[in-house]
Amino acid sequence: MKQLLQDLSKGHTTLVEAPSPKATAGNIVIATTCSLVSAGTERMLVSFGKSSLIEKARQQPDKVRAVLDKMKTDGVLATIDAVQSKLQQPISLGYSNVGHVVEVGRDVKNFKVGDRVASNGCHADLVSVPKHLCCKIPDEVSDEAAVFTVVASIGLQGLRLARPTLGESVVVTGTGLIGLLTVQLLIAQGCRVLAIDFDETKLALAKKFGATTCNPRTGEDPVAAGLAFTDGKGVDAVIITASTSSNEPVQHAAQMCRARGRIVLVGVTGLEINRADFYQKELSFQVSCSYGPGRYDPEYEEKGHDYPLGYVRWTEQRNFEAILELMRRGQVNTDSLITHRYSFIDAPAAYDTLVKDSSVMGMLLSYDASLNSRISNSIPLRDHSPAHPNRAVLGVIGAGNYSSRVLLPSLQKTNAVLSTIVTSGGVSGVIHGTRTGFSTAASDIESILKNADINSVVIATRHDSHSELVVRALSAGKHVFVEKPLSITMEQLAQVETEYSNSKSMLMIGFNRRFSPHVKRIQQLLAGVSAPKSFVMTVNAGDIAKGHWTQDSEVGGGRIVGEACHFIDLLRFLAGSRIVSSSTMKMKSSTNDTAILNLQFEDGSIGSVNYFSNGNKSIAKERLEIFTEGKVLQLDNFRRLKGYGWPSFKKMNLMRQDKGQTQCIASFIDAVESGGPSPIPVEEIFEVSRVAIELANEY
Repeated sequence: MKQLLQDLSKGHTTLVEAPSPKATAGNIVIATTCSLVSAGTERMLVSFGKSSLIEKARQQPDKVRAVLDKMKTDGVLATIDAVQSKLQQPISLGYSNVGHVVEVGRDVKNFKVGDRVASNGCHADLVSVPKHLCCKIPDEVSDEAAVFTVVASIGLQGLRLARPTLGESVVVTGTGLIGLLTVQLLIAQGCRVLAIDFDETKLALAKKFGATTCNPRTGEDPVAAGLAFTDGKGVDAVIITASTSSNEPVQHAAQMCRARGRIVLVGVTGLEINRADFYQKELSFQVSCSYGPGRYDPEYEEKGHDYPLGYVRWTEQRNFEAILELMRRGQVNTDSLITHRYSFIDAPAAYDTLVKDSSVMGMLLSYDASLNSRISNSIPLRDHSPAHPNRAVLGVIGAGNYSSRVLLPSLQKTNAVLSTIVTSGGVSGVIHGTRTGFSTAASDIESILKNADINSVVIATRHDSHSELVVRALSAGKHVFVEKPLSITMEQLAQVETEYSNSKSMLMIGFNRRFSPHVKRIQQLLAGVSAPKSFVMTVNAGDIAKGHWTQDSEVGGGRIVGEACHFIDLLRFLAGSRIVSSSTMKMKSSTNDTAILNLQFEDGSIGSVNYFSNGNKSIAKERLEIFTEGKVLQLDNFRRLKGYGWPSFKKMNLMRQDKGQTQCIASFIDAVESGGPSPIPVEEIFEVSRVAIELANEY
């Protein structure tokens, strides 16, 4: 299949050939017939990509502050690597899609193959969409009308927040696609509408739909127009759908509103306001979130848990349905909003037009390729390297942020044969597989497990899938490198242990800290110490929202299992002794990720992992202190190591942070090719995994 991507580093818009996405649980796969280019949003993205680094920085001052903070803690070189990696990851374009269902995932009951649906899918031959982000299209509504459903729902959600009633006077500031659709929705609601814009062509359409208009470019005063529109009383509500850095839309809205009027921001504007305007009239101001309730809620969108109708009348999916019903009844007109049509294969040319021609409003892409030509489980990226009996031949599952930024570049530096990379969506595998030299990108895990040439599997997916994939890979006779954690429950861990005991393959986990140059030096220094050690590992982990998948006990396992296991392993490695007891002290919070983990080792050593989410980003993330025999070692963020009281050691500094990721994966490859044991003894892997789960379960 083909998918449209935007390169944020240079601004190129390209069609990429990729494996077909799979219908995962709660999702459906749609064969696209038509998609809508949202002129405002997508023109902004393309323009951002074409801008210089300085211009990008000016547009995102919050990101600049984050970069400066990272420089202070991680160093210039590591920060440059992270910024370049981020900019080099293309993004999908589009969010208004129409097509036919071709595959239905588990737990999807309201859709079947063949249904014609509208969704927020991207510009691609095939899209995989959560069941609550799509809805069936009535027979009376054409594809070209239905493709406006999602964009219109953005306006509808703004309207719902404004709560207009029959006969009220409402201003719509900005008459792009969303603005003109909002005008029609308000007219259908029985409201009087004043449309404000600088573009006379768009205002002519607003007038055609029944609105009164105001054009400040011709000298008309928006505030005066709003007051005149209501005989001096002031308008009941203002919905701002414009996109501008100016503060004027909000300021004008406040000045033209009646007492206790409502202002809803759907678009993007400056937000420097005059308090007196709002205070004296007791105005309400609200920012609208996309398509409606459920947006960005993983419980609703990803897990498919609907909100009860009696408590949340209008979810994003119900907003989609409401728009389609208005279209069926002829109360929303989209024909006059269409200004350009292109075939999907000419999409790059369409985006050139989008950037150069400011008159573009509704641009449609049509998809004519046959279904058979779109479907493919794998895509060749380059010529296959011949299999070699003495080399590691790799299949990689997962190309998310950590995998693409750290694991894959580390694998590229090894002697391994990079055979196949698998991702559920397909596209990220093509992007990162091409960049790092893989032969094939696929969307089907069986393409790795059933490939006899592949002798080793690297698993870098979400945490809840790790143990199942490890078991399947071991069962298929593959050596396994799995990113932490190995498992998120004791039951999963037991399944892995059972499968491993029946396997002749090697099992390794990505506990990379023990491979860092600093930790290797610490190990050398501690080798001459027989006395017990005291370890203090402080992790300034930073706050992650409760809704993030890592915080979900069923998906990420929580941060103690998902990340703190790294530091439990580090202390276990440096102690060189089995963990005999552990306990947890937890700060009362909503996320359970601020805690002190206490460890007792068999040789008498003790350690604590202070895993804190309530710190500040300007402080380095990781700090290790070791006390023993009147001597101290202090490791600061894997950049600087200092020794106090060591006769032959004072310090070890590196130009760039090194947490051992490259050395960790390289050791796995070396072990595969030499036939040696796992670089991390499997007993320690299971021990640390068990302790991490036990500590997390103490909550």
